Amino acid sequence: MQKWCNQTSKAMASRWGRCRWMICFFPTMILLYGCQSKAPEDTAACAPAVGKPKYEVYTIEIRNMKFVPDSLVVKKGDKIIFVNRDMVNHCVTEAQTKAWTSGIIPSGEDYLLVANRSSNYFCAIHTVMKGAILVK
Repeated sequence: MQKWCNQTSKAMASRWGRCRWMICFFPTMILLYGCQSKAPEDTAACAPAVGKPKYEVYTIEIRNMKFVPDSLVVKKGDKIIFVNRDMVNHCVTEAQTKAWTSGIIPSGEDYLLVANRSSNYFCAIHTVMKGAILVK
C-alpha cells in the first residue's frame, strides 16, 4: 500500500507540474499574440499611452502669509496643488459662495483642486490672504 501511495503522489506531482506550465504559458502566448503587428487600427489598444495629458498641473505655494502666485490663469480641468510652506496652518476657501474648501492644510501638506470655473479664494483662518483662479 505504501509503495502505491508514493507512486500516485509522484505521478500527480508530475501532472501538476505540466498543468502549471500550461496554465502560465498559454495565457501569456495569447496576450503576446494579441499585440502582434496587424492593421494600425488593431494595435491601438496594445500601444502604450503617448503624448501630453489632457490637463496641466499648477502649484500655488502658501508662504509668508501669501498665496504665491496669487492669481492664476488655467483651462477647465487643470489641476492646482496648494502647498503650505508656511509655519502655521492655512486653508483655501472659495470666496463668493464657499462652494469648496480645503479644510485645514498643516505646514508641509497640500491640497489638490480641479479647476472647473473661475473663482476668488481666501484663507478662512487668515482672511487677509486672497487669490484668484481664472478658467479660460
